[in-house]
Formats: sequence, structure tokens, C-alpha cells
Amino acid sequence: MKRILLPLLLLLAHLGFAKIWTPSIISDNMVLQQQSTVTIWGWTTSTGETLTITGSWNNEGVTAKAHQGVWSAQLQTPTAGGPFTLTIEGHEKLLISNVLIGEVWIASGQSNMQWTPNMGLDNSEEEIQNSNYPEIRFFQVPQRKSSSPQDDTPGEWSASSPETMQNFSSVAYFFGRKLHKNLSVPVGLISSNWGGTPVEVWIPEALIQKDKELAHAAKQLSEFEWWPKNPAETYNAMIHPLVNYNIAGAIWYQGESNRVNAHSYYKSFPLLISSWRELWQKDFPFYFAQIAPFTYEKDKKDIKAAVVRDAQLQTMLSVPQTGMAVTNDIGNLTDIHPTNKQEVGRRLALWALAKTYGVKDVTFSGPVYRSMEIKKNKIVLSFDHAADGITAKGKTLNEFYVAGADKQFHLAKAKIQGNTIVVSSSQVKKPVAVRFAFYDKALPNLFNSAGLPASAFRTDDWDISLD
Repeated sequence: MKRILLPLLLLLAHLGFAKIWTPSIISDNMVLQQQSTVTIWGWTTSTGETLTITGSWNNEGVTAKAHQGVWSAQLQTPTAGGPFTLTIEGHEKLLISNVLIGEVWIASGQSNMQWTPNMGLDNSEEEIQNSNYPEIRFFQVPQRKSSSPQDDTPGEWSASSPETMQNFSSVAYFFGRKLHKNLSVPVGLISSNWGGTPVEVWIPEALIQKDKELAHAAKQLSEFEWWPKNPAETYNAMIHPLVNYNIAGAIWYQGESNRVNAHSYYKSFPLLISSWRELWQKDFPFYFAQIAPFTYEKDKKDIKAAVVRDAQLQTMLSVPQTGMAVTNDIGNLTDIHPTNKQEVGRRLALWALAKTYGVKDVTFSGPVYRSMEIKKNKIVLSFDHAADGITAKGKTLNEFYVAGADKQFHLAKAKIQGNTIVVSSSQVKKPVAVRFAFYDKALPNLFNSAGLPASAFRTDDWDISLD
């Protein structure tokens, strides 16, 4: 849009059509981030025009002077409330109505974030019927790609209702619904996702190309006619247009398509997060779903998806203000789109409630491996987020493997002792490493007292061959 904006303005001015307009996301029914500085921006065909932007929450006008047809102003927002109006006045007057002040989140990723109630959802008929929430608002970014960063995207804000919710991201809706109910504030949800997309298409191309490993990994991506695969294509068209819109944070569900270059996900996923934060110039919270078990390869303990899960775990452990919702108990080995999206949204919301909004007494994570101690022929494992106890859903713990110095893993016996787990195998006299649920189809049964599952993990840092 940048390349065509100036010629368009000149043409409109030549034809005598003086006009003021805003991007699609600045429109009726929008939600603005509460208690913050928000940017209101747009364009005008009147050269050097001075505009006044006023929010009815305080009726204090802020002026903005257009430069080469572009104008912007910063307004201070109050605590959550509304509805309000926003007035933009220059040579003509724009009135944006039914504006709410609340919490704004972006929901992005591939198909499991894109999946709507109409595509498949547990108890979908009842969920759709009960989705009337006038203070939950949706903005759907259409699936588009571009070779250069864009300034605008089509779309419109709408209130949650049976008509709108059934075609909106299920995960985003259930995340937003829990925030709305627990915080009693309006919630704006911006859904920007595309099924099948690898992480590279959501990252600025320059960042991919300047890293040799990531540039090589991007070349390994397969060509598909129904989704983009080139770096930055969706970032340019579906994320960059949102940059000026202040948000509370982002939720993300993606990773399946990066099985083909899983090793690079240790770099590319943290890079996605840092690139978005740099774009917004804000270290906003970023919460994501760990990809669920699925049968990618029949009759084989493939570990490509397990490596992606491990990269996701390491991202949570190393990148500030991130959190991971584990889904290994609510997947479906024969359906890559599990239909229990309610629980995915709820688990992501638990992170936000506890870590972003400071709600007390919220257990937000299942057990996370912390450390190990070798005791003769056994290994004792300790965990975070297990202070109130850990448990097995079933008679015995499963999916634990141990290895000695030969790096050959064998199925292990695992027993809970207090808040620790002791693992051993008769085939490994001198164990040095443990892996838990470290293959694509693993269905582990380790939980904490809050019923949240433990993430797959490994204690070793050995090279993993994916050939």
C-alpha cells in the first residue's frame, strides 16, 4: 500500500475528492486498550491538513497534522468501559461509534488457531447458541500475502453472537471469554492466522536472511498452493498493518508445519516473538499452545514434532513474558485438528490471568522439568509447578525413557515420590539422561494437582538426527 498511496492521494486531489479515512481496524465496534496510550491514524487527501481527534470518554481533543497525506494522534484511554464515540474532524467529520475500552489480544498461527466452531468443536451447537457477549469483539484479518509490508488490511469489528462466533477462531473465543468473565472487562480479539503456514512466513524476511541457518531452513519448506511458504509473506500482509494498534498481548498456536525443519525452530520461534515485540516497540506477553500428539508417520516413533515441542518448551524457559499451554492430553492421534478447543483457550487464559493480570491463586502451568539427580542406577527428577503434588492419570506413569553413556534410550519404570519422580530401567545400569514423551505420538499421563499436564522434555542436549 505504501507504493500506491501517494499516487492515489494525488489522483483523488486532482479529481476534487477531498477525503479523510482510517485503516479498517479503526472502525465502529472496536475495542481500544484500556489505561494506555493508543494511536489513532489514517490518511487524508488534503495536503498539510490539521485534524482533531476526540474520544467521548474525556472529550479532550488531540490535534494531528497530516504529512504527505498521513496523520496520527495519540490518545490516553481510561479504565475499561463504554460504549464511547471517537470523532475525527478536519475538512470533513468522521464518527466512529460503539467503541469499547478493554483488553486487546492478537490470536495468530496456523490451522488450529484458525479452526472455527463450524469446522469442528466439542459441543458446538450449545457453544454457538450461548455466544452472545456484546462486550467481546472480533476482528478477522483475511488471509492475504504480500512481498512488502502493508499499511492496511480489510476487515471489520463485530460483537460476539451466534452469527459471528461460529466463524471465528474457537481458541481465541474461549481465551477471550474466560478473560471477559474473570476480569469483567470488554475484550477485543484480532484473529490473524492461516492454516498450514510455517513460522517463517510470519517473520520479517531480513531477519530470516541474515541468519544462515534460518535462511537454509526456509529453503527446506515445501511448496503448497493453498498456503504461503516464503518468509514474511503473511507478516507483511496480516501483521504489519496492525502495528499501530495497541495490544495487551498475543496468543499463538502453530508448529506442525515446521516438522520439516524442526531444528531451526529453536531459533525461529523466539525470533518471531522478538520481531513482533520490536514492531510494536513493546515487550507484550506472548502465550502459545504446544502442538498436540498426532500420527504423522505410521508404525514409527518419529520425533520431528517432539523436537518442535522441545523448542517451544525451551522458548518458554528462555524468553521473558512467555507461557505455554500443554495439549498432550487433549489431542487426537488421527485428527490433527482436535476439537476440544475450549480447554486450549482456557489454558492460555490461565497464563494471562496469572502472569499478565496478577489474579491470585490461579494455577497456570502443569509440571515443568527443573533438574535431575543420579542416585546409583536411578535418576530422580524434580519439577516446577508441582508444589501441591503430581499424579498419574492411570495405574502407573508412562512415557519415561532412560539412557546411559551409549545414548540408547530404553523404556523406564517411573514412580512418584513426594514431588519428585524416580526413573530406572534394568537395561541401563548407569543412567545419565531421561526423556519424557519425546516422540510425536506420545500420550503421557503426568499431571499436577490442578489437572494440568506435564510438558514433554529431555534432560540431555545430545544432537538429534531427524533423517
